[in-house]
Amino acid sequence: MLFDWLMSTDLDSVPVTHPAQKQALADLLSRLEFAADADVTGVTAEDIAAAQSEVARDMGW
Repeated sequence: MLFDWLMSTDLDSVPVTHPAQKQALADLLSRLEFAADADVTGVTAEDIAAAQSEVARDMGW
């Protein structure tokens, strides 16, 4: 379902609180396109915060 939502959603219309969130959604879609077995069920809030920081750092912010 997440894959279907990502495929059908205009990511520019998704409300975000941090610019890295939109980039993370785009990256997730890209990974899901190539990895049907992606398992994100064990992701914690701390994992998300760390990933957000890492994405923002990689974007030069």
